[in-house]
Amino acid sequence: MMTIETLEPATIQQALFQNPDEHGYYGSFGGAYIPEMLQRNVAELRAAYLEIMDEPSFKQEFNQLLKDYVGRPTPLFYAERLSKELNSNIYLKREDLCHTGAHKINNTIGQILLAIRLGKKRIIAETGAGQHGVATATVCALKGMECIVYMGEKDIERQAPNVARMKLLGAKVIPATSGSKTLKDATNEAIRDWINNPIDTHYIIGSVVGPHPYPDMVARFQSVISKEIKEQLLEKTGSENPTHVVACVGGGSNAAGAFYHYLDELDVQLVAVEAAGHGIYSGMSAATTQLGKPGVLHGSKSLVMQTKDGQVVEPHSISAGLDYPGIGPLHANLFKSGRGVFLSATDEEALEAAFHLSKIEGIIPALETAHALSALKNLELTPKDVVVVCLSGRGDKDLATYMKAMGL
Repeated sequence: MMTIETLEPATIQQALFQNPDEHGYYGSFGGAYIPEMLQRNVAELRAAYLEIMDEPSFKQEFNQLLKDYVGRPTPLFYAERLSKELNSNIYLKREDLCHTGAHKINNTIGQILLAIRLGKKRIIAETGAGQHGVATATVCALKGMECIVYMGEKDIERQAPNVARMKLLGAKVIPATSGSKTLKDATNEAIRDWINNPIDTHYIIGSVVGPHPYPDMVARFQSVISKEIKEQLLEKTGSENPTHVVACVGGGSNAAGAFYHYLDELDVQLVAVEAAGHGIYSGMSAATTQLGKPGVLHGSKSLVMQTKDGQVVEPHSISAGLDYPGIGPLHANLFKSGRGVFLSATDEEALEAAFHLSKIEGIIPALETAHALSALKNLELTPKDVVVVCLSGRGDKDLATYMKAMGL
């Protein structure tokens, strides 16, 4: 695997990873590959999103809601016992303490404010683990908007608590019954809905995937995570920069947020952890960077798990939020360029890491987050290293899976 050290110095100096070009490309990945019916919507969004996000009234409302509604800033917790075990300094960015229990709310608040300013009346979303669906339903309830959430039939079964939360918040949850009945299929259904309702509907995509400008827009809304990390680390250690930032990656929104303000800080190693399922080459995996090839999925060019003739390969992960056959174009570029280090964790390794953190730090993480935690043992850490792990969500939603694993 290429690392940042293997890039030529001139290449490193010229490479800016944070923002896409004017056409939405991060290197050779990105763009907008969409049906004609959606051209108007996407063009409208692309023309307006940066200007709206820069308006003083938008900034004021967004930041006020992050503070008073979401509960930001989230703590940066020094995990003392975990640090002793690894003979290093491990900090956990506690996105699990956000309102609704995950980082997803940062993006949905931003997008609902954007949708209102664009005059949209109806909101649709896709969800895998259910956290993005809950976050979307939450902000729709807050702002009095109609909310439709598409969710794979398989994910509805394994994430029942979040389905109940969405319905309690007033959302209509529609099952996706095609394909693997997971996140990919829910996204397909949401896009079909958007094609059929292009005028009054805004699609709140939950990750750094989809046609430009979604990957950039979602990354910007989630960048509050790394902004806070910088401020909190400076206070705690005297330096804004850790040696490593570690995050799980499916589509990659929590990783994009945790990495964002460090993307062009080349002394910070960015570590992304994918879901290996039953094993990378087992045929039941979601390790896209290891198994994927360039292709188009859900409106952008990225790395996609696919057959030789371009058919999407069904992914597998014990965590619904990582059960996706692609990866955001930002992350595909980090992988291809060598700026990011991409590791993976199996279902069993994720479960082991979740149980371990629960027992030694009193924090029950989401299964998605557990993949990132599992990778810590594979890093060659020293007592001088400062490692920040994005604890993207809490484990309440995964309790049934944990109970099954414990034989309860």
